[in-house]
Amino acid sequence: MAYLPDTQTTSIATSTTEDIIIRDKHLCDDLIGKLTFTEMIFFQMLGRTPTGAEAAIVDACLVSLMEHGLTPSALATRLTYTSAPEAMQGAVAAGLLSVGSLFIGTMDGCARLLQRLVEVDEKRLADEARRIAQEHRETRTALPGFGHPIHRPDDPRALLLLDLARQHGVAGRHVAAIEELSAAVDAVYERHITINVTGAIAAALGDCGVPYEIMRGFAIITRCAGLVGHVHEEQHKPTLRVVWETSEHAIPYDGEFDPDS
Repeated sequence: MAYLPDTQTTSIATSTTEDIIIRDKHLCDDLIGKLTFTEMIFFQMLGRTPTGAEAAIVDACLVSLMEHGLTPSALATRLTYTSAPEAMQGAVAAGLLSVGSLFIGTMDGCARLLQRLVEVDEKRLADEARRIAQEHRETRTALPGFGHPIHRPDDPRALLLLDLARQHGVAGRHVAAIEELSAAVDAVYERHITINVTGAIAAALGDCGVPYEIMRGFAIITRCAGLVGHVHEEQHKPTLRVVWETSEHAIPYDGEFDPDS
């Protein structure tokens, strides 16, 4: 836990009867109509407006994670909405609880590995990358930011995001780190394992100055929008009955009671 000073303050916002101040900017005069939503996210979190290149990369990362189909987060949202249609926020919140270390939120773990790499001397980068790959293989733990059950041999989203980071001049030590780590992973595992989209996002956002501690927040923000889309579709094309009946047939009761007897 961070050290607590004798007096606690906030640097984010305050208001008067006539104005709202966000990080020393006037909401009406300086922000509304002046910043895009992506720029405002960056400004709210980091206290500075992004460069045009940074805004373009953050925007691309947000778009890439908004939708993934009927994944656990979308199913949680749809099922919760069907049970409590009066509370859309509850349904979306249920889906956001699924943004974790296995689905969507894996850029968090990858960002921590990249932070470890960017903190070493560049001469030791290759050795440290190999050490990380060996640690994960020896312990048989998932390597966040790598691998995908569908996108093989490479994740097209990751390739595009890393290429965009280079095109916009944003690519720096974090992109270099994930490329070095990718080479080490292939060597240690003796086969090619793709950098997935969350790995690319960890590198791209890292080079935009986003701290690894809040990296998953960007997944939460964009997933929120995606889940509202699932709520809207559920309103017009309900899926609960199919999901419910499919689950009952796929997972039969195995106790001694025989319902057909």
